Amino acid sequence: MAKILGVRFRPNTKIRYFLPGSFNCELGDFVIANTPKGVCFGEVIKIIDEEILDYFKKNTKDFKKLRDSENEIEPIIRLATKNDIEQHKINQQKAELAKKICLEKIKKNYLKMRLIDVECTFDRKKYLFYFSADGKIDFRALVRDLASVLKTRIELRQIGVRDQSKILGGLGSCGRPFCCSTFLPDFGNVSIKMAKDQALSLNPVKLSGTCGRLMCCLQYEQEAYEDLIKNSPKVWSKVKTSDGEGKIVDVNVLTGFVKVLLDNRENEFPKVYHKDEIKIISEE
Repeated sequence: MAKILGVRFRPNTKIRYFLPGSFNCELGDFVIANTPKGVCFGEVIKIIDEEILDYFKKNTKDFKKLRDSENEIEPIIRLATKNDIEQHKINQQKAELAKKICLEKIKKNYLKMRLIDVECTFDRKKYLFYFSADGKIDFRALVRDLASVLKTRIELRQIGVRDQSKILGGLGSCGRPFCCSTFLPDFGNVSIKMAKDQALSLNPVKLSGTCGRLMCCLQYEQEAYEDLIKNSPKVWSKVKTSDGEGKIVDVNVLTGFVKVLLDNRENEFPKVYHKDEIKIISEE
């Protein structure tokens, strides 16, 4: 039976897909695979078999690579052995050592940058240093210093505040750990329109996460709100009620209740009706 493996190489990062080749892989197995960063050590956290592959090709955004051809997905290099697991642990220790060296070199070169994390590829042919800064940084001298000490290829990547929060972790305004550092593999598209659709206060302080960007959780219920909005009357629509005609002045999409200001009764408070109790005459 054909299978496709979902492999994650670092905690809470994007899942990459591979063919098992001649290896019999199970959930939780460690594998060695070739990635854009180089040869890396990862864990199998998802297995897609032949029975559900067609469904995912057609209906799931996470599997865009599977829609065209399975041949575009590369096979893993091999299953990880005990020696590979030991080497991975050593690589993590070397990455921590490289982080200390990098911090020293940053001070030496008087660079205004914050080192966030260091990653070492499985074959140790490359070290990746993730940092944040307010603007562009000329780190050519830093790269030379690191290469002279570590004797391998050096790559520095400047990341944004959202990626920084994902790596470092922390507690959100809800009191729970960051979504991005616990279960969200990718950042979704979040906009202020989502807050408007959900009738939330447009106060930037309340809508922003610790990273200073719009909170990722705004997208969780957006699809449900969009569906409710489509099936709800619009504000200022002309409607007919059991008490006469009027205009809608407020809509609660969750409960389905609307407030209607009846004609010739401007001095009275709007009356509340359920959307099924009114008939729309025209929309404005």
